Amino acid sequence: MAKIAVIYYSSTGNVHQLAAALADGAREAGAEVRLRRVAELAPEEAIDSNPMWRAHVDATAGEVEEASPADMEWADGYALGTPTRFGTPAAQMKQFIDTLGGLWFTGKLADKGATAFTSAQNVHGGNETTILTLFNVFSHFGAVIVPPGYTDPLLFEAGGNPYGASVASGGKSATANEAELAAARYQGRRLAEVTAKLVA
Repeated sequence: MAKIAVIYYSSTGNVHQLAAALADGAREAGAEVRLRRVAELAPEEAIDSNPMWRAHVDATAGEVEEASPADMEWADGYALGTPTRFGTPAAQMKQFIDTLGGLWFTGKLADKGATAFTSAQNVHGGNETTILTLFNVFSHFGAVIVPPGYTDPLLFEAGGNPYGASVASGGKSATANEAELAAARYQGRRLAEVTAKLVA
């Protein structure tokens, strides 16, 4: 059984939706899964300025455990998810990645399956560049990148992103449709299945 960590940052709930679906897919493939959110760095006044942001922070505070480097060390494979910020990961996810230096230095993030997912307000708002930026990080870790590619027809129904699950939110909260959630579940299954082969 592969151990999969799904670690994400979400401000208004779109990436949270994808993370939960990806975790479900990994479980369907027989993996043991940890679903974790990275710490919120924004000040309370910034969160309060957006009712969707405040609602999501409050809803997940007691529901999803906060991520730590130990979750990455525990995992045989990991998925990182973040909204795009100017075509790159959000500061909250970047800060979490910056805490992983000790694990990286000792090789404890290498030879593990790795995949990424994201959300932007617009279709061309940086979804692909954000995922590819995380692929750069995975390369530094020495991980085995596991993109969904075009390995199942359902991926085309979700917009055909071969790099990872993504959503164009349109500035709304929790907007992923069933096709997009199915693509995220598939990505979780694929990560778990490839990771199990690496473990074997």
